[in-house]
Amino acid sequence: MNRRLGRRQITLPAVLGATGAFRTRQGTRRHEALRLLISIALAVCVAGCSAAPIAPQRWAPPPTAAPAVATPAVATPSVGAPAVAAPTPAPTVPPSATPTASPTAIAPEVVPAATLEQVIAYEMEGAFAFFWEQANTDPTSAGYGLVRDRHPGSPGIASIAAVGFALTAYPIGVEQGYITFAQGQERASGTLDTLLSMERVNGFFYHFVNLRTGRRAWNSEVSSIDTAILLMGVLTAGEYFGGEVQAKATRLYREVNWPWFLDQSRNMFYMAYRPEKGFEGYWDFYAEQLMLYVLAAGSPTYPVGDGPYYGFKRHRAAYGQGKPFIHSWFGSLFTYQFSHAWIDFRDYTDRQGVNWFDNSVEAARAHYAFAVDVQEKYRTLGPLAWGLSACDGPKGYSGLYGAPPSGYDNKAHKVDDTVPPYAAIASIVFLPEEAAQAMLNYFSIEPLKGRYGFKDAYNLSQNWYASDVIGIDKGITLLMLANYEDDLVYRITMRNEHIREGLKRLGLTRSSP
Repeated sequence: MNRRLGRRQITLPAVLGATGAFRTRQGTRRHEALRLLISIALAVCVAGCSAAPIAPQRWAPPPTAAPAVATPAVATPSVGAPAVAAPTPAPTVPPSATPTASPTAIAPEVVPAATLEQVIAYEMEGAFAFFWEQANTDPTSAGYGLVRDRHPGSPGIASIAAVGFALTAYPIGVEQGYITFAQGQERASGTLDTLLSMERVNGFFYHFVNLRTGRRAWNSEVSSIDTAILLMGVLTAGEYFGGEVQAKATRLYREVNWPWFLDQSRNMFYMAYRPEKGFEGYWDFYAEQLMLYVLAAGSPTYPVGDGPYYGFKRHRAAYGQGKPFIHSWFGSLFTYQFSHAWIDFRDYTDRQGVNWFDNSVEAARAHYAFAVDVQEKYRTLGPLAWGLSACDGPKGYSGLYGAPPSGYDNKAHKVDDTVPPYAAIASIVFLPEEAAQAMLNYFSIEPLKGRYGFKDAYNLSQNWYASDVIGIDKGITLLMLANYEDDLVYRITMRNEHIREGLKRLGLTRSSP
């Protein structure tokens, strides 16, 4: 069966083995004309350099040795956990606990042109390595399987959302040949054991926890969206590995009391809960929370109806000559991506006629058009460096980075020429050609590259490069690249009966079989 993904034709053989593992791997989608065009353009830009492409070094985990667990000592963050303000939602990711200092400023060194396949392999292998190496792998530790929020900053701190991306990364690692099925199954099963033993509040998890103990860190909030991100990974791992992994995943999902996190008077989900203060903030505007509604609606134990899904503000606006679309408050590109990492919205339309995949395509186009329009004003932004989203910046982490439309007057977002590579890369399922151009450009900038793929962000106007990578940012690139290649995450997650039931109960119907 062929299904449309952007401008590509995707073949979807969903072959499932007896254990639930997807054993069929499809070849990488080839865009010969596009790669030739971009490679020629880059070759011209780097005249004098060798034209031979650089093959990224392939990563493979050590067979037995486990990475050292980061120090369990929890340092007091210089920037506290985010205060969630109502009525407009704050971004998922809080300000950085450890402001990232710039390394010695150096001009970007241009390297010879590479093929798109090489750059995809570089980023996927690097992103997977982050989740495999920066997890707690001490089997005697209460935090086995938890994953660092970032690296090298914030040692000893895990993000529950990063764990959700990690649990999805392991099936990708198996299918790509980075690890064996047994290795992935063992890591996933042990991680779910840890999650089942951790402190929860009505099934919901604290946002940040100690990497070794699994206990609440930084007085962080119980987070509805970060729990949702975690559960998407939990269900995906269960669907892929099957057996006891699936049984544990189902148990975690069934124990979440979704109505508890709902303001019954407004029929709207809260963003956060703190034992010291109670509930905070509302999901009253479009953002990354679509998965929250699907998970809640599909619950077999504590279901929530479609009211919250149809009740948040769907404010439509356009940028320039583009089409109007439902936008997020700050216009951060990640808000149009996160739910789409797992849920394949391409053929689904809700009762108000909204197709969320098409909506994200328009959002990505707006970001690209904005970058093109302001390229004379900035040194970074342009057609080869686009997409503004929550990330590290020269002054620390900011969730305000975004592009118009934003707020009600296009003044809610922040622009200072800081560009996170993940924003364009994770848009590859929405704008393949434009994302490919950006990826090839990023690969030519040496200070932007590291052990775990691309660093979090850079700003040429201020001659600044991030020193850290952030777990959720590596996660969104890895999952979206896997979906771009052969719909891998979609093929796994969309088999889950609860995800399908959630979509059905929300009134999202498929336009094609």
